[in-house]
Amino acid sequence: MLENPPRATILNIIRFAVHDGPGIRTAVFFKGCPLSCWWCHNPESQGFAPEVLYTPDLCRMCGACAAACPHGAIVPREGRMETTAACARCGTCREFCPAEARTIAGREMTASEILAQIERDIVFFDESGGGVTFTGGEPLAQPVALEALLRACREHRIHSAIETCGASGRDSLLRLCGLADLVLFDLKLAGEERHRFYTGATNRNILENLSALAAAHPHVIVRVPVVPGVNDGAEETAGMCALLRKMTVRSVDLLPYHRTGAHKYPRLCREYRLPDTLPPDAAEMARLAASMQAAGIPARVAG
Repeated sequence: MLENPPRATILNIIRFAVHDGPGIRTAVFFKGCPLSCWWCHNPESQGFAPEVLYTPDLCRMCGACAAACPHGAIVPREGRMETTAACARCGTCREFCPAEARTIAGREMTASEILAQIERDIVFFDESGGGVTFTGGEPLAQPVALEALLRACREHRIHSAIETCGASGRDSLLRLCGLADLVLFDLKLAGEERHRFYTGATNRNILENLSALAAAHPHVIVRVPVVPGVNDGAEETAGMCALLRKMTVRSVDLLPYHRTGAHKYPRLCREYRLPDTLPPDAAEMARLAASMQAAGIPARVAG
């Protein structure tokens, strides 16, 4: 147990994860992210506070949620029971919904509670060479709790990884990533204008942070989500290669875009902004990897 453990807002903790680092892992999803990528497959992780997810297909339009809501934040509209800006995320609607059409994404946990969940899987970590991956959202956005957890993992000899978008203060990023055994750095786009358009934020500090981190940390994997029409064109690929050649980058994983999170956007009363974009096929991913390898980038297609 940790003494005076800090608290964090956690979206989810998933056991037996196999895609976010070596071996069998426990993935701790922090809630809140400074970016809002169009293709984000966890849009419920972007906001820092708990959020209500509503599934219209399950809703019976019985009105029980609206009657129970102490803030008058639920109204019938065009065949849906919509949540308005008056919602205080108290969770009352979820308790009174007989169809389970409402859920709350995000809950507060202490670092000790999170650590206790991680420790349940130590035997699997030991057998598989796995560990814990702190992801999100953006784990660096909750630095106090993240640092406590990273230090506890070191004390317990649990392999730790951080998955980050790199949008953080430089000192904080270097300090926290220095406590992790592995850093998975998600790099979206090289060009600032396109990055701002598709993620809602500049990438100037992100690129500077990556350069500093790659020089300081021996185990950094750059991960590029390949989104057709967004960052897979010849100009953007050339820009990405030119950028990475200037850094001490040892490994680049190309991750094919997928649509598994598209169905979550309507549940958050949000629009999915890539409705017609299809995942790239294996041949296209292989071509892109070969193109980057020819430019001297250690790229590979990852699942």
